[in-house]
Parts: sequence; structure tokens; C-alpha cells
Amino acid sequence: MKNQLTDQQIAYYRDNGFLVIENFLDAEELERWRQTTEEAVEQRLASRKPVVDDWDLTNQGDPDNFYAQVFKQCIKLANTHAGMRELMFDPRLGEMAGTLAGVDGIRIWHDQALFKPPFGNPTAWHLDNPYWSFDSREAISIWVALDDATLANGCMWYIPGSHKTATWENVGIGMNMGELFKVYPQWREIEPVACPCPAGSAVFHSGMVAHGAGANMTNKPRRAMTCGYMPDGSVFNGKKNVLPNDYFRSLKVGDPLNNDEINPLIWSRSQA
Repeated sequence: MKNQLTDQQIAYYRDNGFLVIENFLDAEELERWRQTTEEAVEQRLASRKPVVDDWDLTNQGDPDNFYAQVFKQCIKLANTHAGMRELMFDPRLGEMAGTLAGVDGIRIWHDQALFKPPFGNPTAWHLDNPYWSFDSREAISIWVALDDATLANGCMWYIPGSHKTATWENVGIGMNMGELFKVYPQWREIEPVACPCPAGSAVFHSGMVAHGAGANMTNKPRRAMTCGYMPDGSVFNGKKNVLPNDYFRSLKVGDPLNNDEINPLIWSRSQA
């Protein structure tokens, strides 16, 4: 794993809100990530059991609706698959996320397999953190390409620097690709950046940076494994998102989200 960050990479991330690291995984690591993700997804779908109370196991409902054809989505695979847990709990990932975000500790918000199907729909421009149960400009995600991500099959796109001016206003991932620009019309003047990258690459991005993906115009899936990270010390903002019902009902706004079973701490500067 190419887990050593340079000062230039850190500066680029903080200025633009995203960072592509090609050849993040070597060939053997990539094959392990592919096999583990495929196995974990197949196991989840076969079980027909959601892992978070009322959260649909693929969060797509009717398989024929628009959103279901944006991507197949399975969350919290580390909860149900030992191999995925080993990958996601790797402290090297936490240290990279913490270093880029400039925080002293990283907790997992949730992992997520995202498979854009053959001829899949585009992913509309959106922000991540406003969906989640905590507010933090230091929220960060990793997106690992399990297949070559290309302009043809729906690679990631970013509005560079948008994390600096984003508020917590957001839109859903719907049929209107540009709905977000009704909320942030000033971003229309910023040239979007495409991030095609070979399989085994990683893209880190801020939870406050505007991003989306094109349609998959090919007859093969575009698979990715992702994880959203929460800075240690974050507090509850009142939104349920993927929190279990019982835990959600036990919280009040301002409570620390420090349950090690639900949001495990995978890296802390004080323990490194």
C-alpha cells in the first residue's frame, strides 16, 4: 500500500478538497480488495437482512427506479464480513485520512461498496457530510477503484475548492445532475475536474467537496469500495442517517459520537 503522503499531496488535498493516489494498492492487494468486496456484497445480498434497522440493505428499493441504476450500494460490510473488517480497520488508512484532514483521530462513519452497473445512470453532484449525523469540515472519505475508472464508465468528478465555501445545504442524488448548482450557483464558474484512474488507485475527498460521476456507458460494472471517516470528537447533529434506532434514540444534539462498536476509532495520533 502506498500510504506515505508528501507535503505536496497534503497541500493539494487541502486546497482542492480531493487527492488521487495512483497505484495505491499493488497487484496482490488489489486482488484481495476485489475478492473481499465481491464476497462481502454477495453475502449481504444473500442474507436479505439490513444491518442498520430501517436502512435497506442496498438502499435502492425498486430495482427499476433511477437511483437503483446509479449504483448497487451496500453499507457497513465490515459489520458482517471478517475480511472486510480487516481491510477497513487498517490503521494506515486512518492515519492517511487524519493527516490529510489535519485531525488527531479518525473513526469510521461507514464503509460502502458502490458498484455502478453496466449502462448505469450518472451520480448527480452532491456533498457527503450534510447527509451524516455529525457536522465537520474535516470529514473525509476514501474511494478505492476496483476496476479502471474511466470517462466512459463513470469516474469521479470534483469541483475543486468547493469544500471551502460549502455550507450544510445539500440536495439528494436524483435525476437532475446539476440540482446542487441551484443551491451553490457560484460553483458554476469553477471548471470541474475529472479523475480517471486505474484499478488499485485511491481517491480521498472532503465530505464538503462537490462531487459526482458520469454514466457508465459500457457493458461492464465499475466497482469501487469506499469508507467515510469521522474525526474523533465529533458530536451528534440530530440526523439519523445510518445510526441504529436504539442508539439514535439515546442521543441528544451535542452528544459525542464515541461508541467504539458503532463508530470504531481506527487511528489516533496519541496512540501512534
